Amino acid sequence: MMFPLTRNILRSLKTQSIQQIRAKHSHGNHSPDFHDKYGNAILVSGTIFCAVAWIFTNTQIGIEWNLSPVGRVTPRKWNNQ
Repeated sequence: MMFPLTRNILRSLKTQSIQQIRAKHSHGNHSPDFHDKYGNAILVSGTIFCAVAWIFTNTQIGIEWNLSPVGRVTPRKWNNQ
């Protein structure tokens, strides 16, 4: 009994929201807001900032990234006592 009622409510809400979105986008006189003017520039500048920060971190602060010791480590001789 509850399932059909819930299903009908969800259908009506979905239909109303789709109609509202259509009505909102059908008005051709959309004035550009802050996001339209500066959104892409802020996105690109943030991406560049993060990339530069990661490059600096990976190259300048001297962390060894678990590199293989092959060729740098030589085994010691055993002392058989």
